[in-house]
This record gives sequence, C-alpha cells and structure tokens, in this order.
Amino acid sequence: MYDQQTIQPAYAVADAQSALLRSVFTWMFAGLLLTGFVSTFVVNSPGLVVPLLRSNMIWILFIAEIALVVWLSARVMHMSPAKATGIFLTYSALNGITLAPLAFAYTSESIGSAFMITGAMFGGMALYGHSTKRDLSALGSFMMMGVIGIVIAMLVNFFLQSSMVSFMISVVAVIAFTGLTAYDVQKFKQMGAHVREGDDSFRRFAILGALTLYLDFINLFVHLLHLIGDRR
Repeated sequence: MYDQQTIQPAYAVADAQSALLRSVFTWMFAGLLLTGFVSTFVVNSPGLVVPLLRSNMIWILFIAEIALVVWLSARVMHMSPAKATGIFLTYSALNGITLAPLAFAYTSESIGSAFMITGAMFGGMALYGHSTKRDLSALGSFMMMGVIGIVIAMLVNFFLQSSMVSFMISVVAVIAFTGLTAYDVQKFKQMGAHVREGDDSFRRFAILGALTLYLDFINLFVHLLHLIGDRR
C-alpha cells in the first residue's frame, strides 16, 4: 500500500506549482492581448502612427520600456501586487505602440505566420520545461550569456548597420529565447512550491513570471519575423 503521508505532500507541492504557473500564464496572455489591442489601435490610427514614425518618440518609448522592465524586475518583491500588475500592464501597452511599425515593414501574412510559429515553439518549449526532470539551470545560464552577447552585438550593429550581422543576431536570439522559455517555465514551476496561493508573494511571483515569459515570447516573435518575414 502507498504511504499516504508521503504522497500527500507531493500532491500539495504539485498543486501549488500548477497554481503559480496558471497565474503566470494568465497574466502573460493578458499582457499579450493588451499589446495586440494597442498595436492594432495604433496601426489603424494615422494620427498616431505617422508622428510616431516621423519623430524620435519611438526611441523615448523604448527607453521607457527598458526602464519599466528593469524597475519591475528589481523591485517587484517590494511592491504591492496591484502596483506590480499595473507596471506590467503599462509595459505591455507601451510595447504595443513600439511594435506597431512592424505592420508597415512586413506583410500581414508574414506577421501571422511568425506569430503562429512562435506560439508553437513557445508552447512546445514551455511544455518541455514543465514536464522534464532534467535540471535546466545550466541551459538557462548558457542562454543568458547568449542574450548578453545579443545585446552587445545589437549595440555594435547600430553603428555598423550590417544586414549579415543583423541576420546572425536574429538566429542566435531565436535559439536563446527558445531555450530560455523552457528554463523559465521550470524555474517558476519550482518557485511555486514555496508560495501559497492568495498570498501577496504569490501574486508578485506570478507577475514576475508573466513578465519573464512575455519577454521570451515577444523576442522570439520579433526575431523570427526578421528571419522569415516578407518585407513590404
């Protein structure tokens, strides 16, 4: 017979992990929906998109986005859950504005294809990260090194303006964010064993996880679009 005292804690841990991941993905999808809504609104509003494309406003928004991500990542555990959620949703909305120009650079068919491929790749790696018994910490560290390299290469290529370097950056980025998806899902699954649903810390971890996976998805999508998208 099974030892009920041994099995019950295992079920409790599994339930806690599932609860956190459900919350993480719920908020992540909420962020993606908000991004899509804002981006669509901007694309269909010439009074907004024309000044955006003709001015430096988009760079100001990029800087604001980076600031919000750094602030939320560093301070989320010291914020109220409502404040952390508000910052995440604000970032998602700003990202919808800065992604809007993609609709004018690529065909709608390319954007749709890239989004579906991204969803399939993201879903597959998320499932792997959730189900694998293998410790993905080493993979996560290696992929983070790749992301740092990508950032440095992007800064250098800002001055070089090399199409070949840009292509290689996107190839490495797709590999890096694909691997990070599996690692991040496993990481937040493990965190779920240490928080209780309903606590403030639970909501904070959920928002941090949503932001992390949102960034994985968006970066994977943008770089895939650069690789396979048909330009207008």
